[in-house]
Amino acid sequence: MFKEEVAERYKQIQDEICRGLEIADGKGKFEEELWERSGGGGGRTRIMQNGAIIEKGGVNFSAVHGKLPEAVKKAFNVTEEDFFATGVSIVIHPNHPLVPIIHMNIRYFELNEETRWFGGGIDLTPHYVFENDARFFHHKLKQACDDFGSEFYPKFKTHADDYFFIKHREETRGIGGIFYDRLKPENTNLSWEQILDFSINIGETFLPIYTELIDRNRDKEFTEAHKEWQYQRRSRYVEFNLVYDSGTKFGLETNGRIESILMSLPPQANWGYNVQPEINSEEYKTIQLLKKGINWV
Repeated sequence: MFKEEVAERYKQIQDEICRGLEIADGKGKFEEELWERSGGGGGRTRIMQNGAIIEKGGVNFSAVHGKLPEAVKKAFNVTEEDFFATGVSIVIHPNHPLVPIIHMNIRYFELNEETRWFGGGIDLTPHYVFENDARFFHHKLKQACDDFGSEFYPKFKTHADDYFFIKHREETRGIGGIFYDRLKPENTNLSWEQILDFSINIGETFLPIYTELIDRNRDKEFTEAHKEWQYQRRSRYVEFNLVYDSGTKFGLETNGRIESILMSLPPQANWGYNVQPEINSEEYKTIQLLKKGINWV
C-alpha cells in the first residue's frame, strides 16, 4: 500500500535527522516517547533539551487515522470522514542567538484514491538575519526543488512568504523558505512516486543545511543584549504558531497529542512592551529584512 510506503520512508527520515542532529550538537540526545491516538494511529515524539547548541528541539513522526471532525472537513472542503495522515515535523530552537530557528514539515494526507495529497516545506527564522546565510539557505532549497521542476522553487518560495506572514505585526516570521500543499499528479506533472521522492528529497535537504548554519555561527561571541533580542524574536514565533499555523490547528482539531503539537514552542520567549530597535542597529537591520518578496538567489 502506498500510504504504508510513505510512512515507512518518513520514519527513516526521522531516524537520519535525529542521528545527524545529535552529532552536530555534540552533547544533547533525543528522548523518544511513543504515543497512541485514541481515534487511531500514533507516533514517535523525539525531543532534545539543553544540548550544547540545541536548547529545545523536536523531530516528530506520526501516522494517524480515523474520522475527520466537521471543522476539518469544512476547512478541506471534503465530505468523506475516514482519513489517514502521516508526516515528520521538526522545530529546532538553539540557545545561541546567532544560530537560527529552523522548521521543517513533510506530510501526506489521504481520504481515498481520488482525494489525497502531499504538503510540506522548510523555513528559517533567524534572530539576526545574515545575508550570506540567507542566500545559502535559499540556494540549497532551490537546488532541491529544481531536481523535480524548475517552477517549484519560485512558486513554493512565494507561497512561504505569504504563509509565514504575521499579519498583526506586518512582518514575516523569518526569511521564509518553501511551502507547498496539495501536491498531486494533476498539478505537478509528476507521478505519486515522484512526488513522494520530492518529499523525501526535501527531508534529506534539512540536515546538511542546518548543520552548516550551526557550524557557521556556533563559535561567535554574543552578549546579553543579543539574548534579550533572541527572546523577543521567539515571541513572534509563538504568536504565529498559536494564531495562524495550520498544523497546530489540524492537530488540535483531530485530538492530536498536545505535547507533540506544542513542541514547536520555545522554552522561553519575552514580550517586552513596544520594543523598538535603534535605527541602523543589527536588530533594526534584521527587521528590515522580514518582508515578503526578497530575492535571495
